[in-house]
Amino acid sequence: MARGPDEPLRVGVLASGAGTNLQALLDTVHGEEALVVAVAADKPAAEALRRARDAGIETAVFPLTDHPDRGARDAAIAAWLHHHDVELVVLAGYMALLTSPFLSRFPDAVVNVHPSLLPAFPGVRAIEQAIDYGVKVFGVTVHFVLDDGGVDTGPVIVQGAIEPADATDPAAVHAALRPLEHALLPRAVRLIARGAVSRDPDNPRRILVAATEAGDDTPARPRPA
Repeated sequence: MARGPDEPLRVGVLASGAGTNLQALLDTVHGEEALVVAVAADKPAAEALRRARDAGIETAVFPLTDHPDRGARDAAIAAWLHHHDVELVVLAGYMALLTSPFLSRFPDAVVNVHPSLLPAFPGVRAIEQAIDYGVKVFGVTVHFVLDDGGVDTGPVIVQGAIEPADATDPAAVHAALRPLEHALLPRAVRLIARGAVSRDPDNPRRILVAATEAGDDTPARPRPA
C-alpha cells in the first residue's frame, strides 16, 4: 500500500512481555507521525496485548506450539501484518528470532531496540555481558534487523548512553536504561516516518539521518497514571 505524503506510517509491533516500549510509542508517535495498527505477541499472557487492546489496536497471539515450526509461525505473523498494511515492524521486547522468509517480506522495514551500545554485547543477556566485562558506560541501540544470518548486526539508527551508579546489578541497570529505550525507540520511528533515515551510498552499514531531524528530541506526552 502506497502511503500518501500526509498519512502516518503504519506500524506493526511484536512483543513478548510487559510492552513498556510499545507504551512509549503509543504515548508519543501514535496518531501523529505513525499509527500503530497491529500488535502481535508470541505469548498469550504478554501485557503488551492488554496495552494494545486498551488503545483500540488489533491484536493477535502466535504461540510456537500452534505451528509446525518457527518458519510457519513467522509466515503466519507476516501474513497478518500484511493484512493490516503494515509498513514498519517494530520489535519491542520480542524475544524470538525472526526467520529469513519473514525478514525478506519486510526489507529494511524491521527495527529492534537492544540494551547495549552495539556492536558491543549483541544477543541475549546483553546487560549481564556488559556487567561481566566491567564496562562503566551502558547504552541502548535502535537498529535495523537484517536478513544476514547474524544477531543484532543491522545498521544503527540511534544510540544513547548512561553511566549508572550501580553497575553490578542487572535489574538496576535495566531500570536505568528503560527511560532511554522509551525515548530512543519513538525517536527512531519518528525519523523513519518523516523520511529522514537513509543508507550511506558509500557504506551500506552506515545510516544517515537528515540534518534537520538529527537533533529532534520532541518530548513525549505525559503518560497516564
